[in-house]
Amino acid sequence: MRKYLAQFASRVVAKGRFRELQRMHAYEYRPLEECRGWQRSLLYSMLKYSVENSPYYQKIARERSITLTEDGITDQLTKFPVLTKDIIINERERIKVSPFKKEFFRDTTGGTTGEPVMFYKDVLSKESRTASSLLFYEWAGRREGEKLVKLWGSEKEILTGSKGARGWISRYILNTTTLNAFRMTPDTMRHYVSVINREKPKVIEAYVQSLYELAKFIETNHLPIFSPNGIIVSAGTLYPPLKEVIERVFKAKVYNRYGSREVGGVACSCEKDEGLHINIFTSYIEILNDRLEPCPPEELGGIYITTLTNYVMPLIRYKIGDLGAWSKNQHCSCGRGLPLLRRVEGREMNVFRTRSGRIVPGEFFIHFIGVVFNKNYISKFQVIQEDYDLVVVKVVISDGAGFARYQDDIVASIRTVMGADCRVKFERVTNIESAASGKYHYTISKLK
Repeated sequence: MRKYLAQFASRVVAKGRFRELQRMHAYEYRPLEECRGWQRSLLYSMLKYSVENSPYYQKIARERSITLTEDGITDQLTKFPVLTKDIIINERERIKVSPFKKEFFRDTTGGTTGEPVMFYKDVLSKESRTASSLLFYEWAGRREGEKLVKLWGSEKEILTGSKGARGWISRYILNTTTLNAFRMTPDTMRHYVSVINREKPKVIEAYVQSLYELAKFIETNHLPIFSPNGIIVSAGTLYPPLKEVIERVFKAKVYNRYGSREVGGVACSCEKDEGLHINIFTSYIEILNDRLEPCPPEELGGIYITTLTNYVMPLIRYKIGDLGAWSKNQHCSCGRGLPLLRRVEGREMNVFRTRSGRIVPGEFFIHFIGVVFNKNYISKFQVIQEDYDLVVVKVVISDGAGFARYQDDIVASIRTVMGADCRVKFERVTNIESAASGKYHYTISKLK
């Protein structure tokens, strides 16, 4: 019954989401060059709209004498400057299309590359993002409305102890059960195992490291666990040893998904696991070296994304802060005509541990410091666990008064998961450097 209720809601209440998913289905298995042609058409439409309606891009087009034609759009894209998080912060209102007559809303990046940023999204981008999730669920073996268990961050539950009406809709209409990845103790992990065994989900969706820790706990304690059709992981690098443990314990295939708040679902692996298929309907990707030259297949470079659906605030050549490489073979044996990334790297994290055995994923700090309590007063942060009862937070402050107002709330939220006796120290710094590899370590645990 819930399955059909969710499908009804998608087709009647959220018509845009359903249309976007149908469009993805229509092109999913078409030839690679045809899919690339459709993507170039979307890219042309977005760039043309941007230079006609965004003050920021209007100025760039004038200064750089950019003339757009659909046939040469990929070459013309390279005339646009790279868009960084600092530029978004300083030029946000000029990048935004104004007046924008359709509905739009604010959102904030989680700060997975260390720099949380506020931006605008319109309804189309929201619907496309949801459609992307539904498409990737299908690849993993779940149709819309079928049971889904998420081992995910639930900051509301930590702050209020209740999921409210939104949680009720998720559980009973969308058939989704969320297990809080921010509250992982031996007792809660045993409870999570019982929930998974009771719900028997078609798909489990989880933070990479949170599910890895749960899998190790299950294996160590010899617990029986239900095997879903598939498992989707994101918000971290899926290293081969982590994947091997998760697949061995759950006896299910792991699908590696890549995306972010500001650009939505960018890519996901399929059942053949020959790379990550790019969602050509929402993103155009460049992989560039330090000289902003295209990287050849297999060579690691910076990922630059142009969004193809967010018309209220176009992001052109956005430096997302991750590293990636193209697959040498763009033709996956699954038959999908969607281009392939070989791998994505750059979101490096460490789980934290309390003396009592609780596991706290890096995503907790991203949510609370980067989103929940960040009202544009922190431009960059890094959290370091020096000891079981000592956490150091390095912060680059953009608004001292704002930071002072929320500093106690940040401390309280950290102590909620790390323990009431945990000492939280703030270090105000002017910058936080990336590692030599180019990766940004936004959480570091010094525990052995």
